[in-house]
Amino acid sequence: MVGRAKVLLGVAAGLPYTQAARRAGRTSGDGVAHLVARFNQHGLKALETRPGGRPPVIYGSAERNRILETARRKPDREQDGTATWSLSTLQRVLRREPGFEHLSTFTILGVLHEAGLTWQRDRTWCETGTAKRQRKTGVVVVTDPDAEAKKS
Repeated sequence: MVGRAKVLLGVAAGLPYTQAARRAGRTSGDGVAHLVARFNQHGLKALETRPGGRPPVIYGSAERNRILETARRKPDREQDGTATWSLSTLQRVLRREPGFEHLSTFTILGVLHEAGLTWQRDRTWCETGTAKRQRKTGVVVVTDPDAEAKKS
């Protein structure tokens, strides 16, 4: 970001594109031209790094539901190799299924957060705004009525 900002400041000071590039440690005046065009179009967002490489894999609602189903079920020690879920153990189990061969922990985390799940100290995922409380009559689920407002 700093390099791109230096280039834009050099151009704003009246330097030619190639000199602004050299001053910021760049070599291409063409790259400066592209940056200036992007800055003119998008403003300061042009300074941010854009994603590169191959396009991200987009999972539909069926795949997202499958991730949530797996995260919500209790892991089988024999089959899953764990007693509690972590992002890496969820990833390992889900990658065995067709269509999830390249599933990342970042994607799993995003799906879980979108569903309102948060990571707890006891290495479990639970619904945001709900808590299990022990009462004389047994375990009761208590819901926070302001949970949706607190997420934002």
